[in-house]
Amino acid sequence: MNITATGQAVPAGPATNLDEPTAHGDARGPLVKLAVGAIGIVFGDIGTSPIYAFRETFAGHHTLRVDALHIYGVLSLIFWSMMIIVTLKYVTVIMRADNKGEGGSLALLALINRSVGGKRKWTSGIVLLGVFATALFYGDSMITPAISVLSAVEGLTTVQQGFEPFVVPVAIAILIGLFAIQSRGTAKVGLLFGPVMIVYFLVLAVLGLMHIMDHPAVLWHTLNPLNAYRFFAEAPVRAFVALGSVVLSVTGAEALYSDMGHFGRNPIRVSWMFFVLPALILNYMGQGAMLLSLPGHAALEAIRNPFFFLAPDMLRLPLVLLATFATIIASQAVISGAFSVTQQAIQLGFIPRLRIQHTSETAAGQIYIPAINWALMIMVLLLVLNFRTSSNLAAAYGIAVTGAMFIDSLLISVVLFQLWKWNKIGASLLIALFVIVDVSYFGANLLKVPVGGWFPLMIGLIAFTMLTTWARGRQLLMVRMAEESLPIEVFIKSASQSAARVPGTAVYMTSSSEGVPHALLHNLKHNKVLHERIILLTVRIQDVPYVPEHKRAETHDYSSGFFRAVFHYGFMEEIDVPSELMRLKGCGAVCKMMDTSFFLARQTLISTARPGMALWREKLFAWMLRNAESAMEFFKLPPNRVVELGSQVEI
Repeated sequence: MNITATGQAVPAGPATNLDEPTAHGDARGPLVKLAVGAIGIVFGDIGTSPIYAFRETFAGHHTLRVDALHIYGVLSLIFWSMMIIVTLKYVTVIMRADNKGEGGSLALLALINRSVGGKRKWTSGIVLLGVFATALFYGDSMITPAISVLSAVEGLTTVQQGFEPFVVPVAIAILIGLFAIQSRGTAKVGLLFGPVMIVYFLVLAVLGLMHIMDHPAVLWHTLNPLNAYRFFAEAPVRAFVALGSVVLSVTGAEALYSDMGHFGRNPIRVSWMFFVLPALILNYMGQGAMLLSLPGHAALEAIRNPFFFLAPDMLRLPLVLLATFATIIASQAVISGAFSVTQQAIQLGFIPRLRIQHTSETAAGQIYIPAINWALMIMVLLLVLNFRTSSNLAAAYGIAVTGAMFIDSLLISVVLFQLWKWNKIGASLLIALFVIVDVSYFGANLLKVPVGGWFPLMIGLIAFTMLTTWARGRQLLMVRMAEESLPIEVFIKSASQSAARVPGTAVYMTSSSEGVPHALLHNLKHNKVLHERIILLTVRIQDVPYVPEHKRAETHDYSSGFFRAVFHYGFMEEIDVPSELMRLKGCGAVCKMMDTSFFLARQTLISTARPGMALWREKLFAWMLRNAESAMEFFKLPPNRVVELGSQVEI
């Protein structure tokens, strides 16, 4: 990928071999310590699902009878969904497809693009799928904090029914506080995440075991897939509809892959297989066992919030508080994930520059993006105020998750067949299993569209339109500017002898590693002078998360004081042009910032009827370009050493 002089990336061919392993993005450290950290960060979303997933299957918008057939059927569906989607698909298969240690839809897309990009006609479709998965993530990141916190606070009504009017105000207060502290970073709070979530999962397991002992038959019936089959055989329509709520038990599975770069695949696998998965299954079975042990009227009362009724009366308030802390942690992980995905999308050229603040001096991945933070907060608060209850929000939840899971299955199929060259029969059967499960869950969630499922789809479509408009607009802008480009050799011969030379170094940021930057032409035209040393600088974002230091810079000497430099960065790295310039070799003497001027081109777009994009998309792109963060801040250029030269470009 190329990053332009205004800080945006567009596809580009490989410049150097950057495929060798690096020390970055590969989590190192004691397995136990990393596994504990993973429990605190990675499993927050899926860990809070027992608060509402089992309840929604029976007491949601499409109710089920609370009897043995349906309880065993739902428990079997939850267990086998976790085994197929989380354990087999994500933990066993997809987590092997890391991009230099990093995971997530964009990292997987970059891996595929680097390996087969441009070699197949269908690669453009794969890119669009990856972008759409990213767009769906934003809808999911809005619903997760709202439903998680709201479902935990609703536990207060199981302590005292009179608390019901306070549920929404308390949830809003918690969410506002959560978003308000994002700018301070999560390093200190993060130290508490692991221990709190360990306690939370232990409580899940203990509460479940307490009730399983009263009805031990639930163990076998949960593990027996025939119960899921009997559920579908008895009532196929109700069973299919129930899938729309059962899938809530595996929301957050994609976080295992996305957060792989922070902890490594082995700590996440160990945490899941030996701690998180058993705790979750025990809790779900405990909820089912409790309902089976209660008489009819008591079961109907308990089904409205079975998670909290697992606890004795005297321990219910502490459970509400613990669950609230757990949902705050889950929400924090989703918000941090939104920051991380946005940073990757900016680097890879799908989102305009946004102001990014680093909240930790030691952890490069801890960032804060104000625009994303406040936009998420507004949307989350609107969701809470509009839907009012977690049951209503559950109707909106799931469709974005299942859509992203389906896209992940399609992306991993490319990896299995094109990159890993697996046996075609074995790979086809595995992908068929994943696709059948994903399509079933996605189809069931489509039934939710009229009652709330439209929201994540709307957010996803808006985000997809903006992402693709920005990427396409940057490509068109590059083409238009290249049409007016002048070969550098011709320019040097004509200008180096005729123009006056002044002391110092001029760095011209350019998106292309060929031709003369527009800013240089405009400067010579208006000021009639050239600096003694001129560096034409291009920053390229590669399809790898990190680039080793020894492959950071390429240089070329054109003579007559003209040099070209190309800096390579990974899509997870922070760009710091002045620091790299002061270490740059091959372009004469060491660059001193007090003797260096940076020249940037600022384009004003003029929408035309030329082929490229629809007129409304051209206007949308122009608006996005005007509101992008300053290239000066993006590249960390010293403000008192920057000169911006404007030009008009027709697209």
